[in-house]
Amino acid sequence: MNKPQNLTPDATTVIGLGPMGQAVARTLLSAGHPVTVWNRTAARADAAVTAGAKRATTPREALEASALVLLSLTDYQAMYDILGDATEALAGHALVNLSSDTPDRTREAAEWATDYGAAFLTGGVMVPAPMVGTDAAHIYYSGDKDLLDKHERTLESLGRPKYLGEDPGLAQLMYQAQLAVFLTTLSGLMHATAMLGTAGIKAAESLPELLASADAIGDIVRAGETHPGTALDAGEHPGHLSTVTMMGATSDHIVDTSTSLGLDLALPSAVQGHYRRAIGKGHGSDNWTRIIDSIRKPG
Repeated sequence: MNKPQNLTPDATTVIGLGPMGQAVARTLLSAGHPVTVWNRTAARADAAVTAGAKRATTPREALEASALVLLSLTDYQAMYDILGDATEALAGHALVNLSSDTPDRTREAAEWATDYGAAFLTGGVMVPAPMVGTDAAHIYYSGDKDLLDKHERTLESLGRPKYLGEDPGLAQLMYQAQLAVFLTTLSGLMHATAMLGTAGIKAAESLPELLASADAIGDIVRAGETHPGTALDAGEHPGHLSTVTMMGATSDHIVDTSTSLGLDLALPSAVQGHYRRAIGKGHGSDNWTRIIDSIRKPG
């Protein structure tokens, strides 16, 4: 196995040039890092090359250009598909995979990379592509801490690093958990917009009102006397501010209204199910956080 030698310390390779990969390459170039790019559809590299990146013609060439390799792909299988014929060139490289997949597949990928002599770090970028490199950007990492320490200057240019631990699956788990909140909120906004639309209220008018509610959720959850996470960790669900019964009744009304309006019931029915299961277990007087029980142990 040939380890990379005589490479510029700040040189970085970006493999995968979708919107996030493009943003990563552009940000690194703006920060003054030598960047090499590769993408299966070669034309997607044109913008980065115009901005100053070097185009690699093969994955092997992309690996050989830099000790630090950032992957921004559809999933982890794409990493195997792209690098599978160049595994002998992986030794001595630092692989940072920013792609989305499951924690278990991420752990398997870390073992695969390590078997070929590469260091591996999982990354979860917690901002959309246009915000990469801004003060608002942060990225969760887990896995090889030495890799993060060695390349921290380069990685910091993309966003504030938040290291979660040695388990390569932790950053992926945090990423998926954050997206569970994000995607569910977006679906909720679209469901609510559809509800109001049946009365002729345009989205341009309704969304500002609905977004105000979404923005207030953090303040509402924090309104208790103690941090809600502390009570959850202790298995406590004090119902002095809101109860499962009260919130469950609200979920019933949302389902009934959505039914009468002819809307899809998948989302409101799922929420209703959480409260009905908690009530069925005799927890109607507990705080709404009690619904976590049936989420943790469905059925």
